[in-house]
Amino acid sequence: MRSVTFAAPLAIALLMGGSVAAYGAEKVDLLIVDATIIDVASGKLDKGAAVAVRGDTIVAVEPTAKAKAVFSASRTIDAKGRFVMPGLWDNHVHFGGGTELIDENKALLPLYVAHGITTVRDASGDLPEQVLAWRGQVASGALLGPTIFTSGPKIEGVKPMWKGTIEVGTEAEADAALDKLQGLKVDFVKITENTLTPQLFIYTVKQAKARGLITSAHIPAAITVDTASEAGLSSIEHMGYALRMGSPQEAQIAADVASGKITGAEATIRTLASFDEATAMAGFRRLAARGTYVSPTLNGSKATAYLDQDDHKNDPYLAYIGKGLQATYAWRVERAAKDDAAAIARRHAVYEKNASLVPMLQNAGVSILAGTDAGFLNSFNYPGIGLHDELKIYVDAGLSPLHALQASVINGPRFLGHADRYGAIAAGKAADILILDRNPLGDIMATRAIGGVVLKGQYFDRKALDEMLKSAAEAASASGGA
Repeated sequence: MRSVTFAAPLAIALLMGGSVAAYGAEKVDLLIVDATIIDVASGKLDKGAAVAVRGDTIVAVEPTAKAKAVFSASRTIDAKGRFVMPGLWDNHVHFGGGTELIDENKALLPLYVAHGITTVRDASGDLPEQVLAWRGQVASGALLGPTIFTSGPKIEGVKPMWKGTIEVGTEAEADAALDKLQGLKVDFVKITENTLTPQLFIYTVKQAKARGLITSAHIPAAITVDTASEAGLSSIEHMGYALRMGSPQEAQIAADVASGKITGAEATIRTLASFDEATAMAGFRRLAARGTYVSPTLNGSKATAYLDQDDHKNDPYLAYIGKGLQATYAWRVERAAKDDAAAIARRHAVYEKNASLVPMLQNAGVSILAGTDAGFLNSFNYPGIGLHDELKIYVDAGLSPLHALQASVINGPRFLGHADRYGAIAAGKAADILILDRNPLGDIMATRAIGGVVLKGQYFDRKALDEMLKSAAEAASASGGA
């Protein structure tokens, strides 16, 4: 629905029949004219529209002729033949690799913007304090980058393999961890299961929910997905956890893991062998009923699953990744290199089954969070372009382009409680805007045809975005690594 906000005196003058020209047009910072606006909620197109921006907020969306008569803009952008939609959200990213790589991680921020990603959800790495600082600097305009929503340090068990965590071994320590995170004013709580006991996992999820906190987690293999969802878990990170709901044997497999009878890898083999679509759909409908989101993060797992077919040594996007961050990729590459033929075939099978679940989740009513898992450690999963790859995976798996876009720009804000500010081109919404040369509703690859980006009201044309890419490549080339 189109709406317009007038300055009070101007509105009175217009109502009394006065002319805008005689009174003086309302001043705005930016006016995008002759655009085709995409309503990502409905898929409807609004042709010949104008978007008026003041500061970091959209103040009006009107027919171009009317907007030109009403507004006087410091800058006008001709978007004739182009498509305008909200900026993209990557709802699962990481920053890390040690303090030696702070600058390399910081250099990734403009890389996201250059790819039309105006918001990221940081799902914790080993630089939580730095990311929290960047969150504030980006918000104040002191640092160029996408808006950052972050979990801060994740909650884990005692002596985990992951760095940058809050170690929890008792309920009192779990309470203290939540106290600390609330003190840091994190946007959500991330919980992982490397060494955290299943009992403390459930306790932490329940306590976080009782405090009104949003939770995001890896689910221990020793409990069922339903158990985590029933406890109040807000989002399941990575499709591999949701896959477990497809096995009629899930409860027994979890019990066998808990008793030490089988390993996590053996649990995956049994899950695949016993997978049943009807069982999965029933489970996914239970997730939907509880409002549990799922972030598939398929782009990163695809790169690792098919390392036997593509070693990625000639990827052009390596040019944008610092040497130190590239070095962190070796961890997964070396692990994959040890796999025999059976293990490689299993990697492929797991990925293909996980990808097939995307339309099933959508059909069951589960809210999908489009996120990449891009960042350190996750080999060849490139910040920026990775989200475009993720969206294409969804469409290739059977999602419509519209549903793929909704997973990014509507479900992301809604998950974090910011749907009032983001997710549409409308008055009162954030002036985070993507201007595309082609219609992504017809071809999801069109999200890559970026003509311009508006970030918090600041317009970057194609030349400026190319300069960001050039600077990112120069920074990566000059990096020394860890």
